[in-house]
Amino acid sequence: MTQKVLKVGSSAAVTIPKKSLEELGLRIGDRVVVDVDKKRKAFVVQPSKKISKKEARIAELTFNFVERYRKDLEDLARK
Repeated sequence: MTQKVLKVGSSAAVTIPKKSLEELGLRIGDRVVVDVDKKRKAFVVQPSKKISKKEARIAELTFNFVERYRKDLEDLARK
């Protein structure tokens, strides 16, 4: 299949056909890893590692902690 490179702001994008998304098990909004194979002059797009519920909970708790204590953390960073 041939796709066109599109301008998106100061970046570029290539659309992924619905069939290819389905084959990769991807949905709109999923994160992917994009690697460049310089030797073959090719991109490799693959689903990123899904995080466990435990990892997601740790990230949520960390975010909440930083938001709650942001001012104190910024004051400490200045010292």
